Amino acid sequence: MTRSKAPARGLSDMPESGFRPDLVAIGFFLVVALVFYGSLLWTGYLSLTNSRLIPSYEIVGFDQFARLVATPRWRTACVNLVILGAFGIAGSLALGTLLAILLDRDVRAEGLLRSIFLHPLALSLVITGLAWRWLLDPVTGIQSVLRGLGWSSFHLDWLADPDTAIYALVVASIWRSSGLVMIIMLAGLRGVDTDIWKAIRLEGIPLWRAYAQIVLPSLKLTIASCIILLMADVVRSYDLVIALTKGGPGFSTDLPAKFAVDHFFGRANIGLASAASVVILGFVASLLVPYLLIQRKGRA
Repeated sequence: MTRSKAPARGLSDMPESGFRPDLVAIGFFLVVALVFYGSLLWTGYLSLTNSRLIPSYEIVGFDQFARLVATPRWRTACVNLVILGAFGIAGSLALGTLLAILLDRDVRAEGLLRSIFLHPLALSLVITGLAWRWLLDPVTGIQSVLRGLGWSSFHLDWLADPDTAIYALVVASIWRSSGLVMIIMLAGLRGVDTDIWKAIRLEGIPLWRAYAQIVLPSLKLTIASCIILLMADVVRSYDLVIALTKGGPGFSTDLPAKFAVDHFFGRANIGLASAASVVILGFVASLLVPYLLIQRKGRA
């Protein structure tokens, strides 16, 4: 006697358990709206008050922003942001593009080299800062090693000099971010039409001119995307500063993010810290507009 096979049960036949995915999604978005956007609005409100240790509800207009502009430490932080952004972005873009071009020439062990160049990007900003802090330490770092090898006149005391400490951040930023540029630019180079390369070879154009005058100009959108991503990294370099220089010597390597955190927790000046946060938010928002325009143009 054969046993009849039971019919398969579909989702509609399953017993209802009361689980509502739509309610879960709505709840998630409500939490995001309350925590994230609510925090943004609350910070913007506090920036218009005279809040100190505890929040105040007395509106003083844009007095906190005027104080912010008049604060020497804030101006130093903004100058440092410009230096880190200009040199860090230029260096990362140049080194990453050069590495991408070298890998684009079908070098041996490309996979291994790509992994090595990408390894710094896998490290956190804290680990990156601590590693470079050890390397640039005059007692235990590169200076100590080279002097031990007989080069007694060698000096590398960037971290101890207020005029050069910011460039230690620049070097660490380039070391970490060039791998990101490399992988993005390599993808762009691999997407160049093969007919362009055939025409280059037929015309006998030197390789450096081909990249400088034909290939790289055709990757304007890719380069612009790299620049915007690097600018976002510069804005969120708080962890790197804390691990590498702690903002010193003095405030010579201060950045706007560290200024805001110090005044919120250390100096108990919530109003001024909120004003600094609003300025940082405005800068980040200004990066999103060109990034979205680039993405839209790329899809068009």
